[in-house]
Amino acid sequence: MSVKVLIATDKPFAAEAVTGIREVVEQAGFELVLLEKYTEKKQLLDAVANVDAAIIRSDIFDKEVLDAARDLKIVVRAGAGYDNIDLDAATANGICVMNTPGQNANAVAELALGMAVYAVRNFYNGTSGSELGGKKIGIHAYGNVGRNVARIAKGFNMEVYAYDPFFPAEALEKEGVKAVGSAEELYSACQFVSLHIPATAETKNSINYSLLSKMPKKAVLINTARKEVIDEAEMVKFMEERTDFKYVTDIMPSNHAEMTEKFAGRYFSTPKKMGAQTAEANINAGIAAAKQIVDFIKNGNEKFRVNK
Repeated sequence: MSVKVLIATDKPFAAEAVTGIREVVEQAGFELVLLEKYTEKKQLLDAVANVDAAIIRSDIFDKEVLDAARDLKIVVRAGAGYDNIDLDAATANGICVMNTPGQNANAVAELALGMAVYAVRNFYNGTSGSELGGKKIGIHAYGNVGRNVARIAKGFNMEVYAYDPFFPAEALEKEGVKAVGSAEELYSACQFVSLHIPATAETKNSINYSLLSKMPKKAVLINTARKEVIDEAEMVKFMEERTDFKYVTDIMPSNHAEMTEKFAGRYFSTPKKMGAQTAEANINAGIAAAKQIVDFIKNGNEKFRVNK
């Protein structure tokens, strides 16, 4: 029996990405199974029942789905974040979970800087705004996306700072980025902060009133990471007090209606997560996922494994 590789996407890949994935899968002698725009969980449960591998995007692979996937050996999230997959359940079922780090990094970084421009130009409402050039931008977590934000920000002639406890300060300095020793120091120094931290037990609700209060006048927070890292109630409290502050994000908060009503002209959220929504990122991440599956099944390569 041939190896079956499922693409399960309620938000489908671009047609070019599916074509590229199919070429990689079929050249390896595997069979491609497609589940796109599904509307019920049962469709997903039925689809995973007899496949060996799966490529997903933001689709939820919880314990129920993973338990139903009796033959599944590997699932790859086409993108960087993987909090839509129950890692413990995957491990318990002997399933390898991978992501595709870096494949959508430029797309997210371009969006972050685009949102910064949108904010300082007063959401293009016709009034006089300000420029990014000469301003300080802080990058909170210096991974693949953060590095690309730094590259693009330098093109705007911004001063780039970063805080990442897992990235050596001397390595940051070599890349022309000013390293700081704490999140508090980063937020105190920079008029702009671009968020790239994952949603973990340590980071959830960590962007709170106390931290935001350290930001200078006319500050802008750009969040293309996860909504869970924002303490939404404290964000409202802070923005009520600091009428100079702007918040732009591509992850709609739970209190979007309240934010829109209270902070018109200072708050903006895209309707859906937009960071990786480019044709290029879509294609790159999908094909990378397919190649990782082939390499794992044929050679046992677990380089991008994220579960234990």
